[in-house]
Amino acid sequence: MPVLHKSTFRRSPFLLNGHFESIYPALFRKVRDVNYRRERLTLSDGDFVDLDWLDNNSRHLAILTHGLEGDSSRQYVAGMARFFSEKKWDALAWNCRSCSGEMNRKLRMYHHGEIGDIGEVINHALKVRDYKNIVLIGFSMGGNISMKYLGVHGKSIPPAIKACVSFSSPTDLEAGAEILDRPSNFIYKKRFLHYLKEKLEKKNDQFPGELNISNFNHIKIWRDFDEFYSAPMNGFENAEAFYRNASAKNFMPGITIPTLLVQAKNDPILPDACYPIEICKTMSNIFLEMPVHGGHVGFWRPGEFYSWSEKRAWEFVTEQVGGSN
Repeated sequence: MPVLHKSTFRRSPFLLNGHFESIYPALFRKVRDVNYRRERLTLSDGDFVDLDWLDNNSRHLAILTHGLEGDSSRQYVAGMARFFSEKKWDALAWNCRSCSGEMNRKLRMYHHGEIGDIGEVINHALKVRDYKNIVLIGFSMGGNISMKYLGVHGKSIPPAIKACVSFSSPTDLEAGAEILDRPSNFIYKKRFLHYLKEKLEKKNDQFPGELNISNFNHIKIWRDFDEFYSAPMNGFENAEAFYRNASAKNFMPGITIPTLLVQAKNDPILPDACYPIEICKTMSNIFLEMPVHGGHVGFWRPGEFYSWSEKRAWEFVTEQVGGSN
């Protein structure tokens, strides 16, 4: 029963709570020495996603998936890509639709439960090179996407995929939406809605009459956003159907490879429902690690070159698949 209540992560004494641990790295950790090679992948529906590679001509590949309104340049993604590249692995940090600096072509963009795109990214990577080992590493939304993909496809995933690591993943989307409405989480909700509104306005210019932009003024709780936009733009009847389909927790029993899920106990935007303790107790291959501290996609001490999450992911991956080239 791999539920790990103890962890090696120790917070900085200067970051006093989960909010500080979440926000400080996002603002002040700089990962500058990552020089990606960008490739545009045309998807089966005619849309595209942009892929950012660190290539070592390796047969080992880490595929990294960012969080909500993130991209491959975020410090948590770039740091992980750099770490694995220094270990002589290839790293592929892909950007979800609309997240690479250029608006995508279709009306829909991306969401927590979209697994078709990551599937196409994986298949493309296997066409580029005959990878022996692939690991999926996801952050927040990206962790949810990675685990849902594995759970849905079960034993039919490509054999090269050997392990998965997810950090701070909202495995229950309905509960995750509700916690964003807490007054203490106002800053996160405001930031997400600000950037999503900008994208919806661009979508409205692309597809006049397809979206009711005025509904944005009626958003009171996060569920309103999903009811007005997330659900209809992605083919769901309503927010409830969207949450049910998008939540990795509903698909985790189908995961067949070693998976590490790291959820800090002081994560300010993960409710109790996003810590799937009972599911993990029944699974021999899903390891739920719950550090006391770490915040949301934090796990970094000021002044350190690497984050704990990078070292922890590498440790788990080498335990499961080895690390040699």
